[in-house]
Amino acid sequence: MADGGAVRRAAAGGTADGAAAFWAPGSRILWRYRENAGDGFHIARPVTVVRDDADLLAVWLAPGTECVKPVLADGTPVHVEPLESRYTKPRTVQRDRWFGTGVLKLAQPGRPWSVWLFWEPGWQFKNWYVNLEEPLTRWQGGVDSEDHFLDISVHPDRSWHWRDEDEFAQAQRDGLVDAELAGRVRVAGHDAVEAIRSWGTPFKDGWQHWRPDPSWTVPSLPDDWDRTPAYMSS
Repeated sequence: MADGGAVRRAAAGGTADGAAAFWAPGSRILWRYRENAGDGFHIARPVTVVRDDADLLAVWLAPGTECVKPVLADGTPVHVEPLESRYTKPRTVQRDRWFGTGVLKLAQPGRPWSVWLFWEPGWQFKNWYVNLEEPLTRWQGGVDSEDHFLDISVHPDRSWHWRDEDEFAQAQRDGLVDAELAGRVRVAGHDAVEAIRSWGTPFKDGWQHWRPDPSWTVPSLPDDWDRTPAYMSS
């Protein structure tokens, strides 16, 4: 994926009536997040499609992938800034690489969370990570969402715990999450917990044993990664 045109050529696109088609395995798309309480995009990750159908979108974020991430205006990494000022200081974005092991991302259509799988070096499975977010919106070149701060870690023994509750609370104090959205996020979180407790999809489906096709190369980040898409129906 050397440029934006390549993203569009790799994607399945839409049907004549505007409904979203499915991407074939091996297609390269963008997985992006909008700014919280903003209009632009501050996270963009080129990924390779593993599976895409009416039940699930699965994509692979390969080690070494060039991505876009938010930083403070002076270049300070966001996670280094004290929580009290993390969401109020001016920000910009920068290109960087996804280091470490890759990530398998799984999203069920319409669900307000995605599930990410992490491994240690040598393909030792580490954990599932439930990322609470807006349901993915499809467009010709990929999918977009907005992160909701609150997350859940799920371990191989099926135990789990909440993550980033402090960030979720701070985002509410700073006006990035209003009361209505906070309520929806909590409901989504408890629904995700029920899926964990019942060991439903995708936890039961053996994705921890999946491995990427060795013929896949690392996708490139297109120059127009932040373009405004024409969204398709899901």
